[in-house]
Amino acid sequence: MKKKFNFIIYSCLIVLFAAIYYLSLPVLNIMFYGLPFFVTLIGITILIVESNKNGIPNIPGLIITALGLVFLTIVPLFTTPAIGRSDRYMNIIGEVEESLFIEDISPVDVDKIRLVDQDMASKLGDKTIGQDPALGSSSYVGNFNIQTYRGELYWVAPLLHRSFFKWLSNKEGSKGYIMVSATNPQDVRLVQDKGFIKYQPDAYFSQDLKRHIYFNGFINKGFTDYTFEIDDDGKPYWVISQYKKVIGYSGKDVEKTILIDAQNGTLSSYTVDKTPKWVDRIQPEEFVIDQVNNWGKFKKGFWNSILAEEGVQRLTPGISLVYGKDGVSYWYSGVTSVGADDSTIGFILVNSRTKEFKYYKQSGATETAAMGSAEGKVQEKGYYATFPIMYNIVGRPTYVLSLKDNAGLIKMISMISVEDYTVLGIGETTEEALRNYKSALKRTLSGADIRESLNIKAINGVIERINSDIFKGDSFYYFTLQGVKNRTFTLTSQISKDIILTEPNDYVEIKYEESDSDILEVSEYIRR
Repeated sequence: MKKKFNFIIYSCLIVLFAAIYYLSLPVLNIMFYGLPFFVTLIGITILIVESNKNGIPNIPGLIITALGLVFLTIVPLFTTPAIGRSDRYMNIIGEVEESLFIEDISPVDVDKIRLVDQDMASKLGDKTIGQDPALGSSSYVGNFNIQTYRGELYWVAPLLHRSFFKWLSNKEGSKGYIMVSATNPQDVRLVQDKGFIKYQPDAYFSQDLKRHIYFNGFINKGFTDYTFEIDDDGKPYWVISQYKKVIGYSGKDVEKTILIDAQNGTLSSYTVDKTPKWVDRIQPEEFVIDQVNNWGKFKKGFWNSILAEEGVQRLTPGISLVYGKDGVSYWYSGVTSVGADDSTIGFILVNSRTKEFKYYKQSGATETAAMGSAEGKVQEKGYYATFPIMYNIVGRPTYVLSLKDNAGLIKMISMISVEDYTVLGIGETTEEALRNYKSALKRTLSGADIRESLNIKAINGVIERINSDIFKGDSFYYFTLQGVKNRTFTLTSQISKDIILTEPNDYVEIKYEESDSDILEVSEYIRR
């Protein structure tokens, strides 16, 4: 009878621990807390069960429990704290390169500026599946991630199962994903011809994304940041970062990329440098924030970071993914001194694939201060600002953000100088905001700085054709010059009253902003 009772007890415990293991998926690596915690739990259970039989402590249970507790408490205590290891924490991010902003972030075309933020993409995605009652009842839109697709920026999100029972009736997977253009809120696509999303975080058992990875060769590896991305053909994948801990039980650092075909579950592992080019995000946002903050915190050692805090730097709240030359993606954030809330002393760009780290010394405004400046300009309207994205606008680092109403609709665009948040331009279109921003720059910059930033050129010639248009009460004049092909010049009567009486065959002298556009803005105009 006693043996039968023991058999039942241990059978129940085995089932219980198997269930805990299956649900929790602990990393079976001694440098991750999951394994020693699981071992400690087993040891304590054996100790309790066996000791209750005769009142004598069970030796195997004691040993297992002691080993687990050693790796849960003593080993981390001697291998992980920053005291004595501050230089190692500081250097996890790698070599820091001081660089010039205009060399890494090329000037952006107006039609490439990101207007749609993640919140608006989510609203547009929900609206799209809401138009199909059957689809909306079985699926919901997952998290949107920004990425490049065939040279354009899109927010992309998978459709995920709403519940266990919805998964049970759709085991072949949820039906597609949604793309929202980051530059055009009218461009919203429900893509359902690239396969189902079978493996996902909201599936169950073997189709659960984390469990699928774990039981396919990664039981002893750390992995995180489940990002949904599509390749250049629109095929859906999950991109996961495999990481190791380089300082005791801390110091997470990416070592490989795991790609999972969202439909058939095919799993591929790549080193960072061999990861397919269409993958934008390999370095998790959380890792970059921790590593850069450690770099700024421990420059003068551990005790300075606690006591004097001399030279201690940290990232400003919020981090965003921006795109530089050739579509290279970077994690961007401002850098501020401890105690300085509204100003920055520089900013960082961290390559989101390779973790190449560049630091730019430049005082200016934080993202929060820029948002407040834009909202203050239209405070009577009650609009609120989205988190800004930094761009190279006419050769200067510039925050660009949208101003939205309470319904979440974009009402205006604002461009704010990173160097001085009082220099800004606001408009109902990006073109109008850019025009007003340039005007603000002209009022604050010296002549030499204006010519350098705006690339001002001079030309004279004879008017060939001229016409005008009225927009929001302002008269815009457009003209061409004889002998100057494929170029149209434009200005308002506010720039020069001479334009009002100008006719074909008049001789004019102008200064204009050089750009790749066919329509060039005139900054000075004289009719002879």
